[in-house]
Amino acid sequence: MGTPADALPYWQVNVPPHERTATCPDFLVNVSPKDRGILSTPDSQYTPDTWASAQHKVASNQLNLFQRTPSELRLYLAFAWAIKRDYGSVLDFILTQRLRWAAPVVPRSSIPFACEDEDVKVLRNDWPYGVDKRIVHLVVWTKFELEEDPATGDLADGARRAIEAYVRRTFAERGVAEDRVIWFKNWRSLKSVQAVEHFHVMLFDPDPEFVREVTHGDVAMCDRAEKWDDAQGAV
Repeated sequence: MGTPADALPYWQVNVPPHERTATCPDFLVNVSPKDRGILSTPDSQYTPDTWASAQHKVASNQLNLFQRTPSELRLYLAFAWAIKRDYGSVLDFILTQRLRWAAPVVPRSSIPFACEDEDVKVLRNDWPYGVDKRIVHLVVWTKFELEEDPATGDLADGARRAIEAYVRRTFAERGVAEDRVIWFKNWRSLKSVQAVEHFHVMLFDPDPEFVREVTHGDVAMCDRAEKWDDAQGAV
């Protein structure tokens, strides 16, 4: 026999019975097959990534295997839908509300990390992947481009070296053990925000005070009270 979730349409899974809708909410109508499969999975059947499995996915470049927990994916999709409705695009929201950068984005220096104070901002990932609770997921946003190899779509060697040097001095040289830091840059097809350059950093069980320092006290949208108001408007 199947689980109770098997008898439910994907938009009703992980939703309390009194909150279920007979028809699919607008923000879930055109989801990808991958997201539909995740949304159809009960949270109780989801296994968060351990630090070791996160390291393996990054080392083997299997970035497409990272995913959010089913209920967090639902909230993320609801929030993104509301953001597009209220701000026109996720990009406009990121620029005006999270980065506080004016459009068009112009770097002080085209040389990566030459002017970190003005051209780089570290924030918490607003909707992190489903990982061990001790893993802190950050996003490093840059005004400058990080060159890609046109043949492979992967980072060019120079950009990779620049990121590695930045990660080393920003995290490893400030007290985070090297085996507790990983970074990756999503392939273009996996990026949720295409127009602003960024890459990801994960820290395993870091000092909370250090995280507050490096993010200037940033709070992810998934941890803010107002997310419920925005998401509720879409549900």
